[in-house]
Amino acid sequence: MKTVYIARHAKSSWDFPHLSDHDRPLLNKGIKRTKLVGGYLAQNNITIDLIISSSAVRAFETAKIIAKSINYPVENIQIEPMVYHTNIEGLLDLLYGIPDNIGSVMLFGHNPTFTSFANQWLGEQIDWLPTSAVVGISFETEKWEGLSMATCETKFVIAPKMLKSKN
Repeated sequence: MKTVYIARHAKSSWDFPHLSDHDRPLLNKGIKRTKLVGGYLAQNNITIDLIISSSAVRAFETAKIIAKSINYPVENIQIEPMVYHTNIEGLLDLLYGIPDNIGSVMLFGHNPTFTSFANQWLGEQIDWLPTSAVVGISFETEKWEGLSMATCETKFVIAPKMLKSKN
């Protein structure tokens, strides 16, 4: 069994026109919403063997918040620059390269690629993966290279707005 968690970065700031898109920081609202999602993951005993983040500041900052929430060592987050501008095939290639002794991976990145990537396996398609949202999908395979041929099941699709309505 392999599990992929597809996480979109938190809401980021456009208030710094001198910064490149790559270097935009998170908004406080984005941090708070990500902590809500992190709390959900922790309450549901979600454990991750490997976290891979886009090199963009907003993605890496989001990954760090989630990592802390689920007790994943922040220093073990792998930054993968290609995730910043990749497509679905690039994400698949990244997953295919993961050692098979890793059972679960969480990817932090960007739309529109992450919505399209999640929709490949979701039974009920989503229009747009919101900021700080996470999709969890498990695959009946022992090898990462077997993902595209494996039967899969959606574990959950969670977004901050879904959690706020439960309070």
